[in-house]
Amino acid sequence: MPTITPLEPDALELLDAEHRALRRLFQDYRTLAAQRAPEMRRKALAEQICLELTIHAKLEDELFYPLVRESVRAGDLMDRAEVEHASLRELVVQILSMDPHEELYDAKVSVLGDYAAHHFGEELDAVFPRVRASGLDLRRLGQRLAERRRELQAVPEALREELLASVLA
Repeated sequence: MPTITPLEPDALELLDAEHRALRRLFQDYRTLAAQRAPEMRRKALAEQICLELTIHAKLEDELFYPLVRESVRAGDLMDRAEVEHASLRELVVQILSMDPHEELYDAKVSVLGDYAAHHFGEELDAVFPRVRASGLDLRRLGQRLAERRRELQAVPEALREELLASVLA
């Protein structure tokens, strides 16, 4: 088992870095939409956003939230987070099922960005301080999150199919 060094990000640093990266991607999309960039450029960036947001949500759903729910006793916050994830997932599926020339495509990507920013803010302000104060081994959890992220990044098409299938279920 690899040794965790103090230079490796802890779980909260890793998740917050993902939040910042996603915010930048959403800003890049808004710029492309405002410039009326070619459809394929917008679609490629929208799909990248959807993939990154899906990976981020899976990391939280599989590893972070269960531990927080159990250790921090933040059931109310985790309930809200799960509902927010479901709303985000629904918009992601809608976006992945559309083409950029369709009405409301850009609006849906923009609203997805707004919902995500709200969700990230709640985590940063309400969840992360409680987790930081809990005494959880955030370095170890950060390592587990990073490992799982690599696994999920290796199968992007499987993630896409799983998302689209979840709507039909």
